[in-house]
Amino acid sequence: MRQLTLTLLALASAALAQQKGPAMPPPLGCGVHGDAEVICGTRSPEDLELTPDGKFLIVPQFVNGPAGAGVAGLYLFDLSKKTFARLTAANEPLKDWGDAACPGPIGEALAPHGTSLVKRANGKQQLYVVNHGGRQSIEMYELKQAAGNWGIVWHGCVVSPGADYNDVAALTDGSFIATHPTGIPADPAQKGKQAGGGQFGGQPTGFVVRWAAGKETELPGTRTAYPNGVVATPDGKTAYYAVYASKEARRYDVRAQKETGVVKLDFMPDNLTWTKQGNLLAAGIKGIAGECPAASGQFCRQAFAVDAIDPGKMTRKPVYDSIGKGVLIPGVSSALQVGNDVYVGAFEGDRIVKVAWKE
Repeated sequence: MRQLTLTLLALASAALAQQKGPAMPPPLGCGVHGDAEVICGTRSPEDLELTPDGKFLIVPQFVNGPAGAGVAGLYLFDLSKKTFARLTAANEPLKDWGDAACPGPIGEALAPHGTSLVKRANGKQQLYVVNHGGRQSIEMYELKQAAGNWGIVWHGCVVSPGADYNDVAALTDGSFIATHPTGIPADPAQKGKQAGGGQFGGQPTGFVVRWAAGKETELPGTRTAYPNGVVATPDGKTAYYAVYASKEARRYDVRAQKETGVVKLDFMPDNLTWTKQGNLLAAGIKGIAGECPAASGQFCRQAFAVDAIDPGKMTRKPVYDSIGKGVLIPGVSSALQVGNDVYVGAFEGDRIVKVAWKE
């Protein structure tokens, strides 16, 4: 989301400067607001993962550049205490984690983005993290429990051979599927066009890849308008990825190397997560400035929605829509089911939001 976030902010600022009405409303304060609870104390919680014991969320604070010093990194959110604590990694390079060409531990330079927590075939909990700090890479950690808490150990990495990564889906054999949202040269003829793909004019900007055995391979047929979040089935045979600019989610047969389904959404889907019933949750903003429904009274970057997607039928069911509820959390990028609640994260701001939902 790094490049697109800057673009969205610029567009919103330009629209605001030309607007004759009231300024963009500020986010609501921390606490309960109707059917939602705003929980403050974080910075840009771009993605969310639930620890195996169900007691904590792993939160990547996506703050890149000089502003990220001392702020960016991986954090644990205690669901019962509602507190955030920084995760500091121990370093133990392992040959079977990542690429042999990995330069070494990323350390405090980590600027985390998309995450994926999956149990390896050998039983170890692997946490893969997209990184934009110091290098464009997938950083590979093992999540370990000790004394009722959790820690991480860095084991390896894969440095991008070209374009930045956005999200990653770790597979049980140590390989992964990831998205490169950009990397395809823009078509000058499409400049300024909005139809069918927002600011990208519907033209492909990036693609999905699979990394295994030290080699990254583009998956044919995945060149789309800003491919964003990605998840995969445990066997790695099927992947699902969000296409941000064209407001859709797609299903992809990894072995047959072809698309097998698509569902249209009414918001710009960012990250995808699995629910306890095996469905998908997609979350994202309503659009860029000026594209919100007139009744919203706010910029689209501040309004969000969450949908549940049936991965077999590729149909959607609304879970939550923030229109008319005030600015709960701007820049929404993720939603994760925990029990009968859904936690919502964002690529900007100082909070996460909890809303009730029983699947």
